[in-house]
Amino acid sequence: MLTHRNNSHGLTWSMDNPQAQSITRHESDLTTYWNFHIKFIFLAVISAFLFALPAHAQNFSKIPEKGTVTMIDLGAKKCIPCKMMAPIIAKLEKAYSGKADIVFIDVWENRGQARRFKISAIPTQIFFNEKGEEVWRHVGFMDEKAIVDQMKKMGVGKPDFKNKG
Repeated sequence: MLTHRNNSHGLTWSMDNPQAQSITRHESDLTTYWNFHIKFIFLAVISAFLFALPAHAQNFSKIPEKGTVTMIDLGAKKCIPCKMMAPIIAKLEKAYSGKADIVFIDVWENRGQARRFKISAIPTQIFFNEKGEEVWRHVGFMDEKAIVDQMKKMGVGKPDFKNKG
């Protein structure tokens, strides 16, 4: 019995031909190969998206937290002055652990927060008292000493730089 099959190049092959059978088997193997890899790539992309969600979908509704002094640094990870402040914010976040909240929000990743806090330039630091009321705002780079001085004015004690957080 003669059966004919068109390959991907539009050529017709007879199934009686051993070469045609080899090509058919090869095409079948390639289909299985590509189906597997397409599924793998799809799962990898979906996984990457799901793991990236927490970075973009953080719950900022509880910031500022009532009952504690809070400083929010609104900036972006790719902004030069913001990059310069990043180690300062990380250091003070640990040093004030248990005394005050120090929070960084990337407004390029969380644009709604820029609108919420009425940000017109970055970096911007906003200080809130224990009642959650804005007390002071600064636009631009803010050094460690200036942040510590503002926290002292708000009644927060000295930072504990030995605190490992």
